[in-house]
Amino acid sequence: MKRRNLITSLALTSTLLASMSASAQSDKTLRVLVGFPAGVSIDVVTRILTDKMKDDLKRPVIVDNRPGAGGRLAAELLKAAAPDGHTVMVTPIVVPVLAPMVFNKLGYNPDTDFAPVGKVCDFSFALAVPANSPAKNLKDYASWLKTNPQQANFGSPAAGSLPHFFGVMIGTALNVDMVHVPFNGGAALQSAVLGGHAPAGIDVVMEWQQNAKSGKVHVLATSGAQRSKVMPDVPTFKEQGFPDAVGQGWFAMYAPAKTPQASIDEINKALNKALAHPEVRERFAALGLDAGGGSAADLQKTMQEDAKRWGPIVKKSGFKAD
Repeated sequence: MKRRNLITSLALTSTLLASMSASAQSDKTLRVLVGFPAGVSIDVVTRILTDKMKDDLKRPVIVDNRPGAGGRLAAELLKAAAPDGHTVMVTPIVVPVLAPMVFNKLGYNPDTDFAPVGKVCDFSFALAVPANSPAKNLKDYASWLKTNPQQANFGSPAAGSLPHFFGVMIGTALNVDMVHVPFNGGAALQSAVLGGHAPAGIDVVMEWQQNAKSGKVHVLATSGAQRSKVMPDVPTFKEQGFPDAVGQGWFAMYAPAKTPQASIDEINKALNKALAHPEVRERFAALGLDAGGGSAADLQKTMQEDAKRWGPIVKKSGFKAD
């Protein structure tokens, strides 16, 4: 009898300890690394998203801003994090897809150090010119550049950024040899175009939105397959007869490699549920973003397709970082 009571007591104790362990595991905070400062677009997007994800995960979710090296610092921190389902990263396409193409020495390998979780959103680019530019559409712009080749340069927020490479794509589509001029961030680029110091600039649609609305710049085209929701009056490159100048960027979520599949599935489920929420979709749309979603496998496929798409363009640009 005593032996039976002892066995029962041990079984109950084991069950209680397992329950406590599971509870402690589920309560552990999910840290979301963002390799850019607070207040920039990817930070805002991540905070909108994680505010909803925590409801489904039923545990605290915090955004940990680790700016530096264009997002690569956060990528190195993700690589070093324990693969226990408690650390993820939200990052733009440049970190997992473009950086390996341009850096000879990179502190991470996205194929072996990251585990895809899911896509967060897609976004388009816009080509803008000063308000007093003679170009009012892409055909005007192409003709003007051919008669004024000294004006055939464009600015982007940074060398090696997706707007930089999209500019190379535009030059090919327009059959114009365009020269890239890098600026130190989007604000510097905006100022240069507004002041007429740069004949053209390329950045994400949301960055041009306010100045275009106030008439301080003129947006010639956007890069998506469809018109941007925040610039519905601006035709796409494709609509204007340049189907080869179509391209989008994206933000996506990753976990450290070797994170258990069950943890990735749990986070992916919460990600998709948050992205389907009407409030999240509305707030994303106001920023010129299309909500993402899908499986980890879908994100892996997107990475592979974009590597093939952007690889030749990066090579044509001749750009290489230290």
